[in-house]
Amino acid sequence: IDEIEALSSIYGDDWCVVDEDEKIYCIKISDCLDRPKWTLSLQVILPPGYPAAEPPIYQLNAPWLRGQDYTELANSLEEIYVQNLGESILYLWVEKIREVLIEKAQSSDPVEPDIKKTSEEVDEDDGDDFLLDYQPIQEESIKIVDYITSESQEVDEELPSIHHGKPITDRRSTFQAHLAPVVTPRQVKRVLEKLYENKKIASATHNIYAYRIYCEDKQTFLQDCEDDGETAAGGRLLHLMQILNVHNVLVVVSRWYGGILLGPDRFKHINNCARNVLVE
Repeated sequence: IDEIEALSSIYGDDWCVVDEDEKIYCIKISDCLDRPKWTLSLQVILPPGYPAAEPPIYQLNAPWLRGQDYTELANSLEEIYVQNLGESILYLWVEKIREVLIEKAQSSDPVEPDIKKTSEEVDEDDGDDFLLDYQPIQEESIKIVDYITSESQEVDEELPSIHHGKPITDRRSTFQAHLAPVVTPRQVKRVLEKLYENKKIASATHNIYAYRIYCEDKQTFLQDCEDDGETAAGGRLLHLMQILNVHNVLVVVSRWYGGILLGPDRFKHINNCARNVLVE
């Protein structure tokens, strides 16, 4: 369930639920987002023993995919499964297929499939003025906070830069992600303390967070998460970060509850917020 929720937030409209009960899903994969040249549809059925004991049952659909191309791609997917026995592998499969499509697009192959461009939905601007100012991270105008406590001048005591993602509002509930690069648990604590100094964040109904720090000497991950009253949300957020293979980062998602129950949609918004700020 965690893997499915993470993938639906990663792939958005390209992720399709064919049959929830039978766990049948379809993912549309293309070589690029703007002007796709090569696309492929991956349909998967997740058997009861997945991921511990059974591989997904899959089908690759594309008018141009046949013969040697199909065999090579199928072999690649099966190799990924064997190398990651017992692990969640759908993300690895999708990105391997995308890699193949990108290679195909960059090659001198003159044959191009007929692709119809689909229009993208335009996100509504929520315009809620109580939220923190959002700026795309790539802009130079982001100010990096370089605040060091007077008690200690150690490098790992330094407060990392904190980035605020674009808010998502649904039925009066608002979700906003905050991200900071971290390399020690002390930095995680410092960032959380700094965020709570902001009255808007401190007043949020939930502040869900997860972090992953890679310990190079032990070649292991130091990771943890917090639900803050939103049951299982922290674990799902951490699972998203594991699937995306991000490390040395803390992600906090604030939710301001608007009085209307959202059901499972709230987890989708939490993961979407987190994914967006990670991508930026």
